[in-house]
Amino acid sequence: MAGKKKSRPVVSGLVVLALVATSGYLTLELRKQETPGVTEVRNVGVLDGGKASGDDKGEAAWSRLENPARSVLRGSDGQIKAVFTDGARLATLTGPARTFTEPASTSSKVSTTDWVRLMPEPWKKGAEKEKWFKDWHAEYADSKEDDVFAIAFQYVAGAPQKKDEQGIVYAGEANFGPLNTTGAEGGDLRLEQSDFYDYLGVPYPFRDGQTGTPETMRAKSLDCSGFIRMVLGYRTRYPLMSSDASGDGLPRTANGMARSDEGADVLPLTGVGPDDRPSAIDQLQPGDLVFFKLDARTKDRLDHVGMVLGYDTEGHLIFISSREEINGPTIGDVGGVSRLDGNGYYAKTLRSAKRL
Repeated sequence: MAGKKKSRPVVSGLVVLALVATSGYLTLELRKQETPGVTEVRNVGVLDGGKASGDDKGEAAWSRLENPARSVLRGSDGQIKAVFTDGARLATLTGPARTFTEPASTSSKVSTTDWVRLMPEPWKKGAEKEKWFKDWHAEYADSKEDDVFAIAFQYVAGAPQKKDEQGIVYAGEANFGPLNTTGAEGGDLRLEQSDFYDYLGVPYPFRDGQTGTPETMRAKSLDCSGFIRMVLGYRTRYPLMSSDASGDGLPRTANGMARSDEGADVLPLTGVGPDDRPSAIDQLQPGDLVFFKLDARTKDRLDHVGMVLGYDTEGHLIFISSREEINGPTIGDVGGVSRLDGNGYYAKTLRSAKRL
């Protein structure tokens, strides 16, 4: 495309306008059918730990918490320095404050001291004594290297392009997917199935011997699960599966991720109906994957995934995901506010959460 792209691409034409109108109408009609009156969910705190061993000595100390089982590292001042969850490789470390914003599509601002990073092995009780952890923690405890959140925001609207040594653009503003000009897949505005290798435009060899082959029409596109796979898999190096059933690693779809044995279930999946909405979200913490049931047409399949970012300045728990309405990764309010508390569209359609 000639010239510098300053925002999401705007496509004109009567056909596209008709598609937008149809998709918008279907989305509104589907959301009208959501069961009203679901009990409001409020987050009342991520951690609730007692006194840790070592506190009386004025030293850093470890303690254990449950639901899910996890180890908490506190500094000599008693403040939380890190959280490590049994069975998960993603760790939450405390670091310098950062603020994430997306003024083009939301007034929400998330200021956080949480830095989410991938450990080389899943956590287990007592791992703080093992060499692999001591080496990893020494490297990343005070690191300013890009973490999961910094990487995720490298794909929102207006994000500058980044190239590797081979000249491959591996970061920069991403679309959700190509326009659905044929009316396929229920009349949605944009097509799904754009994975990280479609964005990259290069084949990707998976561990099971399969090769992901990019489609030209999906260049620079990431659907909701493709976005998570780009951030946690290709960029952060969490193992990736070529499909939902090809071995150990992060599956291809939101449904596959939610139902896999990877990581630790923070909000266990009990079903996909309105009555299966989690009754509390106290256990959620930054970096958790959250799964939604948005569309009755997908039957028992969970059809959307995002990542918990943290609390905005108004106290709402916000997540980031790639969506067709905004056409790419966002924490914005187009197509539904990005809040997990309250009774908004995404809050009511939340069904489960996982910590990888």
